[in-house]
Amino acid sequence: MKFTITEKKIQVSDEIKEYAERKVSKIDRFFRGDAEAFITFSSERGRYKAEVTIENNGTFYRVSEVTSDMHASIDSACASIERQIRKNKTRLEKRLREGAFDKDPEASFLPEPEEDSFDIVRTKHFPIKPMTVDEAILQMNLLEHTFFAFKNQNEHDAFSIVYRRRDGGYGLISDEI
Repeated sequence: MKFTITEKKIQVSDEIKEYAERKVSKIDRFFRGDAEAFITFSSERGRYKAEVTIENNGTFYRVSEVTSDMHASIDSACASIERQIRKNKTRLEKRLREGAFDKDPEASFLPEPEEDSFDIVRTKHFPIKPMTVDEAILQMNLLEHTFFAFKNQNEHDAFSIVYRRRDGGYGLISDEI
């Protein structure tokens, strides 16, 4: 497993970094290929935050934990991400086809912003892959996002967005064909 460690407004000791790598490397047994782990340490109002993101074959698992002790934050984050992987591993094996989240060499398209328009503070580029609605909801939940854009296989690769509703359900927005 390859590690990338980031410190935001906090300096952590080498002992804590090694501890985090040791704990997160135990999660590597769930993955067949090479996984990449991003560990971010930060401090918020006297509490310590450990955020762990693991990327494997285009699938992301992300957990963030805040406690009064950095070791406890790391332990809690590792336990949470392991629970998340165990919970979704059977879904991934049952529902997804082989390589469902492999990167697509297709170039992504973003429209050019107009002059004097809204202030865009962050831009992301990612391939929009064809998948089913269930796969998109699973990927959205794995990323802990409130929406996810994809090409809907059931509607001839129409651009679609799934989103989490406040009532706990899910919504689907699709492009007309």
